[in-house]
Amino acid sequence: MKEKSASKNLFNFLALILILFFSWLLGRYCKIDTNYLQSLLLKFPFVIAGILFIFLYVVLSFFIWFVKDIFKVVGAIIFGAYLSSALVFLAEIINAVILFNLSHFLGRHFVENQLKGSFANLDKKISKLGFFGVFVLRAVPLIPFRFLDIAAGLTRVSFKEYFLACALGSPLRIFWLQFILAAVGLSIFKDTNAMAEYFLNNKIIFVFSLIYLALAIILGVFIKKSFLSKKGE
Repeated sequence: MKEKSASKNLFNFLALILILFFSWLLGRYCKIDTNYLQSLLLKFPFVIAGILFIFLYVVLSFFIWFVKDIFKVVGAIIFGAYLSSALVFLAEIINAVILFNLSHFLGRHFVENQLKGSFANLDKKISKLGFFGVFVLRAVPLIPFRFLDIAAGLTRVSFKEYFLACALGSPLRIFWLQFILAAVGLSIFKDTNAMAEYFLNNKIIFVFSLIYLALAIILGVFIKKSFLSKKGE
């Protein structure tokens, strides 16, 4: 029975790896036309366009990783900073539910069985960071949501804890980005200096961004110290 269970866990983990590899591969070769996406959404009434945006965001970003960036920009242009933030937030929460549970179902048992010695202690320490640790990681703009969703599913962190941390830690990060994208628009894909020029012309946003990033780094350092302080536990 143990051998059968181990084989099943290995099969599930390999299935997870294949799904991730397939998604990465699609992201390299599939191209999404931003103009087509924008014109498609504009064909529908505002409410229907919003629902369609969430649906396409979730479905397409599951298979093509990079498409999230395109949706964020197009969403900011069509719906504005505030509404696009709400739509992206809902889509990311749905993504978090799907990816966390997929990763947990396919990979957690295999990872747990493979963890020995210091790696087992590492798993315990990660789970002890719990809600606050995930909250900070969701708020830090340098860590992709997708990687965090998948990685968290492989740990001892509970779904309830992760979901709550996502719901509370994501909004500011999403709004900060959508607010900037609504102003920069599609030029962010055409001009590498578009973001820098925006900050130069909007000093208040630049200062706020610096404060936000500084706080995120400080909280990240605090999490790291908390993590290391549990080394002997």
